[in-house]
Amino acid sequence: MPSVLLEIPYEGDHCAPCVYMLETAEEAMAAFGDRVKLDLLYLRRKDSALRYKTLSLKMGKPAPIPSLFINGKMYFDYIPPVEEVQEKIRGILASGD
Repeated sequence: MPSVLLEIPYEGDHCAPCVYMLETAEEAMAAFGDRVKLDLLYLRRKDSALRYKTLSLKMGKPAPIPSLFINGKMYFDYIPPVEEVQEKIRGILASGD
């Protein structure tokens, strides 16, 4: 069964855009059960900061805050409607990417 990984660069609970992106992702992924996982990239933690760097290097510039990566690719650099995130997830699950 295909799976999807959502990743959000996360500065902390003091960052309102980060919190809003997290809430949007959690609401969007609820409809997909265990086929969708979420990883917060806490920028103050070394392992998460290294992952953030890897994702940013793929883009050629630092990933914006907020942003939402799906399976390692940035799809949103703004807080999207829940339905848009669900549409992307459905498409990825259907294509098997």
